[in-house]
Amino acid sequence: MTVTQREIELKLELARPAMQRLRTEPAPDGFTVGRAATRTLRSIYFDNADRALRKAKWSLRVRKVGRAWIQTVKAGTGVKGGMSKPREEEVPVAGPAPDLTRIADPGLREGLWRLVAGLPLEPVFETMMKRTTRIFETVDGSVIEMALDAGEIRAGERIAPLFEAELELKQGRPADLFRLAGALSGTAVARFSTLTKAGRGYALANGETPEIKARTAADVDLDPATDTAETAFRAILVSCMDQIAANRDVTLDSNAPEGPHQLRVGLRRLRSALKVHHALLESEVRAGLDAAARDLANRVGDLRDLDVLAEEIVAPAAGFAPQALAADRLAELVLSGREKARAALRAALLDPSVNALLFRIGALAEGDGRKLPETGNEAADGGRPLAEFAAEALDKRWKAAARLAARIEDLTLEERHDLRKELKKLRYTVEFFRPAFAARKVKPFLSRLKTLQDVFGYLNDVVMAGRLADIATSGQRKQPAATLLAAGFVMGWHEARAEHAWESARALWDETRRVRKFWRDR
Repeated sequence: MTVTQREIELKLELARPAMQRLRTEPAPDGFTVGRAATRTLRSIYFDNADRALRKAKWSLRVRKVGRAWIQTVKAGTGVKGGMSKPREEEVPVAGPAPDLTRIADPGLREGLWRLVAGLPLEPVFETMMKRTTRIFETVDGSVIEMALDAGEIRAGERIAPLFEAELELKQGRPADLFRLAGALSGTAVARFSTLTKAGRGYALANGETPEIKARTAADVDLDPATDTAETAFRAILVSCMDQIAANRDVTLDSNAPEGPHQLRVGLRRLRSALKVHHALLESEVRAGLDAAARDLANRVGDLRDLDVLAEEIVAPAAGFAPQALAADRLAELVLSGREKARAALRAALLDPSVNALLFRIGALAEGDGRKLPETGNEAADGGRPLAEFAAEALDKRWKAAARLAARIEDLTLEERHDLRKELKKLRYTVEFFRPAFAARKVKPFLSRLKTLQDVFGYLNDVVMAGRLADIATSGQRKQPAATLLAAGFVMGWHEARAEHAWESARALWDETRRVRKFWRDR
């Protein structure tokens, strides 16, 4: 029997205790669960010598299930925000080798033949694992298979452990995947997978060490001809979820400042997306998610601020400070505070509330928490054309920034900070919707906006440098006066440069307000 379908899976990496808990955990409220079944699986993955399938994000495996062999081909095997949605086909084969003539789906069959390009297929790696399967159901008909895989990946002499949970939607609402994941205690501190088993197997076969690298915000894949306000919102939410989940892991595993920075950016993008699409959401849902994202961003901000103080405030100025001012001691105090903030943030990132937030984002991306459109209420209509909705959103964000900037000569420090935040929201909104407009029109505006935001960011960092006085005197027994003088020197050094930066900010704003507003050219 041949089965062709589009899989929807949520992939999570687990520690062994969490795996054991999930094997026996009762069904949460709103779900029922059948008896668990465990079996041993051996899967062999194939590719040609050019690794054409890997490059195209396809996979081809033959799996032994009992005495039978099942061939599976998947197209589109990438993982984003822990979600994988490949197109796949399964068909029985005679033994532990693929048979491409058995593929019934013409698109998959012809696509695979093109990729293989006549080169012989060869085994690249295999997995050996015990799979425990549990079937969860909801009263309204959603069926979710949870597969708990414990074993190892083998590629020649190389072996890597494998502990993973896959929640696959068999029928019903994709949002129920995230509702179930959020309700199970065994998933509370799981990590969202960034690779499929095939991705890990290829990396092992090639001797590659997964790179610990911060995840920047990728362009949201939108089509102005077909996408609407609703579908755009879904894609933006998945992008935010992916950035938050990936940089949570980077912050846990690396001391690189870019991890916390991109984690905070991801949380800010999420809050901006919720604001832009507020008319599509139930107010309680939006308020709850916004508060959770804000609280986590504040925790991340404690470390990020100290990263900035260490790398961008103290370090550049310290080289110019007289030796008697104990600038080295000031730097040590900042670094010591940074390590304490890093430890506190890592503890916070392992709290179940973080995964609860991510699962809520995922459920929202799949339709939970949406406001039903009222008759005649066009603002709440998620079916509005993308370009129309985007233009309205950009106009609102532009006007919010322009109202503050109209008094740029008279802004207080607090109001400058408010303007900086409005510019960030405007930039995120431009980046969300840039595919809806011609790139040649978006690029000049976005480039100028980024430059302006960078200048305001530096001005904000200089204001934040006032914390150095407290850091210099906190718990000090040696050279408190010299360290305090060093803090004063660093602050003065940057304030002198801030005067020039402020002049640049005013000039840049004057240029930015004159730049053509691309979203109005319709």
